[in-house]
Amino acid sequence: MDPARMSERCPHSPLQSTGWLSGWRLTFGGEEHGWDGALPTIVQDPHEQVFVAIFDVSVEDERTLDGWESADTGLYRKTRVRVSTMNGEVVAWAYVLDAYEGGLPSALHLGVLADAAEAADAPADYVAALRRRACRSTGL
Repeated sequence: MDPARMSERCPHSPLQSTGWLSGWRLTFGGEEHGWDGALPTIVQDPHEQVFVAIFDVSVEDERTLDGWESADTGLYRKTRVRVSTMNGEVVAWAYVLDAYEGGLPSALHLGVLADAAEAADAPADYVAALRRRACRSTGL
C-alpha cells in the first residue's frame, strides 16, 4: 500500500486512489509459511472494513507484483473486490492468502503494514489500531 515502495517495485503502476474495502477485515494466517509469523490477508466480515490503496497496475508490473506477493507460487491468489473511494465504487483485485486464518504477525511485519497505511494517508485512528495489534515475539 506504500506509494513509495510500490513505485520502486512497479514503476509503471501509479497510485490511482485510496478507499475502503467494506465487508472485509485485515487478519493473519499461514503462520507455517512465514519465516517470522503469520502473513497478512483479508477475509469477508460484514461488520468490518479495510483501508486500501488502488494502483493502476500495468501488464508488465503485474507479473512483478505477483512475485513480490507470492501469487506466482500459489501462496496468495487474486480476487476481485469492490472498493468505495471518494469518486465512487471501483472494482479492483486484491491478494488473498490461500491458507488458514490464525496466528500472530511479527512486530516487524505489522510495523511495515502500519507505515504503509500511514504513507497512503490512512486515517490516524486506523494506523494507531494497526500499531496496537497483538504481534509475535520473534526472540531475535
